[in-house]
Amino acid sequence: MQAPLPLARFTVLDLSSHRSGPTAIRQFADWGADVIKIEARDAAGRDVVGSDRLSPDPQNLHRNKRAMTLNLKTPEGRGIFFRLVEQADVIVENFRPQVKHRLGIDYDTVVKVNPRIVYGSISGFGEDGPYADRPGVDQIAQGMAGLMSITGIPGQGPVRVGIPIADLTAGLFLAQAILIALLQREVTGEGQWVRTSLLESQIFMLDFQAARWLVSGEVPVQAGNDHPTGIPTGVFPTADGAINLSALGDKMWCILCDEIDRADLAQDSRFATAQKRSTNRVELNALIAERTVQRDRAYWVAKLNDAGIPCGPINSIDQVFDDEQVKHLGVARPMDHPVLGAVALVGQPFKMSAASERIMTPAPEPSQHTDEILADLGFMSAEIQAFRERNII
Repeated sequence: MQAPLPLARFTVLDLSSHRSGPTAIRQFADWGADVIKIEARDAAGRDVVGSDRLSPDPQNLHRNKRAMTLNLKTPEGRGIFFRLVEQADVIVENFRPQVKHRLGIDYDTVVKVNPRIVYGSISGFGEDGPYADRPGVDQIAQGMAGLMSITGIPGQGPVRVGIPIADLTAGLFLAQAILIALLQREVTGEGQWVRTSLLESQIFMLDFQAARWLVSGEVPVQAGNDHPTGIPTGVFPTADGAINLSALGDKMWCILCDEIDRADLAQDSRFATAQKRSTNRVELNALIAERTVQRDRAYWVAKLNDAGIPCGPINSIDQVFDDEQVKHLGVARPMDHPVLGAVALVGQPFKMSAASERIMTPAPEPSQHTDEILADLGFMSAEIQAFRERNII
């Protein structure tokens, strides 16, 4: 018999939309929490960014949930919401900061109903401050947080990262904060309001690039496919595609020279130290490329890894999921969908020795579980029908 899922004891109310909030919620839904997605009555099966619920993105974001529609702009709708709050552990929202206050479902209000609630919020730029009321989306945060100034080929101008990294990291950081708050609740018996923003999360992700400025006063710039400080690290051509390789430090540099049959480069004064290799990186990379382009990817990946030099192919997405190691790790998790049939979604990126994530269930349609959830709250069929007739659900 399968052990209970790790988060099965928690009920999470999902008021979120877009990507950052659902990313946080997914960490609870995949590990067993009873997630109730609460949507406006006019959701009509479409995500706020226009994707149909059956399309890949919503299926990946909203899996493993139950869903209901609820008109939170009515007193009756809010009354139902607070009935849910009484039994919930977590609420997640990513409205603009003032929206939850206008609806009367902000933390200060819900905590009076349930002092144990952990209320998680994601905003674009923070819950207060000069930018609090600005609309915030991923690419705006990437630009404001400096990421686009260090991404791309030198001189080509700012470049966005190819995934919504501010949305994704804000969601993951909020999930982490909520779990910390739940652990603290075990000690104090009280919940709390936890919050992050796209801007804060993206700045945190700058990591050593931010530290270069904060500690040393150095403003990082675009380095393209080269590592900003460790050379040679980057993209090199082969006979049938590109590879990444990384030969950091003097010892590994000398090994690389041997492996590409250019032992003389290790003695070349232009490349004698890490600093000189960085200063002369364009010339150095060209000399390495002259050798790597003579053989195919598989040859160099095998040869350099056997020599202890990190090296790997640069895959397209289809090649990623066809990779033998990716298959071994089981990253693509199977799911049976009543309309789409047998498909797969991206599974959790970590494993636990005494627990496993939930078997994938499809993203629900809006209102799919409304009657079921209201019945769980004790409402009778006639009451539920009356709610529907009055446009409350």
